[in-house]
Amino acid sequence: MIPIRYVEPVFRPPSEAESLILPVTDGCSWNQCTFCEMYTAPQKQFRARDQAEVLESIRLTGERHGERIQRVFLADGDATVLPTRRLVTYLEAIRKHMPAVRRISSYCLPRNLKKKSQAEIDELAAAGLKMVYVGAESGDDAVLAAVAKGETFESTRAALDKLGAAGITRSVMILNGLGGKALSAQHADNSARLMNATQPEYLSTLVVSFPTGEERLRAGFPGWEPLAPQELFVEMERFLAALDLKRTVFRSDHASNWLVLKGTLGADKARLVAQVQEAIAAPQRAHLRPAWARGL
Repeated sequence: MIPIRYVEPVFRPPSEAESLILPVTDGCSWNQCTFCEMYTAPQKQFRARDQAEVLESIRLTGERHGERIQRVFLADGDATVLPTRRLVTYLEAIRKHMPAVRRISSYCLPRNLKKKSQAEIDELAAAGLKMVYVGAESGDDAVLAAVAKGETFESTRAALDKLGAAGITRSVMILNGLGGKALSAQHADNSARLMNATQPEYLSTLVVSFPTGEERLRAGFPGWEPLAPQELFVEMERFLAALDLKRTVFRSDHASNWLVLKGTLGADKARLVAQVQEAIAAPQRAHLRPAWARGL
């Protein structure tokens, strides 16, 4: 039994499947993105958890399981919104009570780092924050505005540069299809431009999807039209072709993706582009994920 209070549903990146999920906030401090349904449940209204509760959870979990926990993920949607001093207190407590931990990570909204100096982010890195997941979604300002992301190309670039300068590993996500048909080309071009400017250590793409409907998105983006699988592949080809990355691990294997892609950019760029081109020219030979297997 883990002595931590969870508020369902709990979300974490796929790569954190073996991590201890430690909530330091509930919900998302922004929670206005019209494509995202993760934190819309009433019980997920944003709040910072009481510091005493979090520290007690760390202490008790360490007493019971401390020697077996090697990774910790700070939940919910954007732990980095908390004041730097509070985050450092949590990171130091994890190091004290869970000595086997080798990696601490969290989600991060770029807006959360605007008020944090480079020295503060360096302090977080020194205290043990090793990796953050940044949902950039797009590098195109028109797309970001249409989906109420609350970010721009520049705000995301600045945050990623601060994290990189601190030595914190950055895992960035781009949403294939987010610009719809009208903005597909500029979504691909400017997302690639953002990645080229920041050179993240990890990059993943997901296909935008709406399990409970598209009404929220269409309210602010009335002209939005979803891309068919073939159009998603054309957008992906354009995105990959424009990338100039040196040593970025690339994954497009989330359940939302029709076509699974894995490699390192730029070493595997030609192969990845060829795979997408085959999916465009001959989808029957491209080993696409069947619709029933796209577990959303």
